[in-house]
Amino acid sequence: MPSQVFRAGVVLVVQRGDGDVLVFERGDARGAWQLPQGGIDVGESPEEAAWRELAEETGLSSAVVTLIHEVPEWITYEWPDEIKSKVGHGGSRRGQTQRWFFFRPSDELGIEPVPDRREFIDWKWISPQTAIDEVAPFRRAAYERAFASVDW
Repeated sequence: MPSQVFRAGVVLVVQRGDGDVLVFERGDARGAWQLPQGGIDVGESPEEAAWRELAEETGLSSAVVTLIHEVPEWITYEWPDEIKSKVGHGGSRRGQTQRWFFFRPSDELGIEPVPDRREFIDWKWISPQTAIDEVAPFRRAAYERAFASVDW
């Protein structure tokens, strides 16, 4: 019998000085907004994955953002059954465990994300509380925990 595991990944928070965060609209679920995230490849550190995923999904790099904080613990959540059946690798994956990385734009007026046009199709700035309120319910507790860990 295979064991159930949690997919290791990263979540990327680009946060302006006014506190707003950059969220992206999912291409497969119009009207669904979330923070960029992705898996950690074999042999890759969480920080390396964070920079790679940031570039792949948003077009942003160290030329326009600075890493300012990493939540020191893994934050884990389970997928609902309907998600497990779609992305759970035959029931072997239960959800995700993630490291959260916070970035600050170098020039808040000049930042211009470029969504990957596959996973994400649009972007906007919203408050962290709005991000928590609008994310898929199964991710909400993880968002709350990560944002609560940041003391600006």
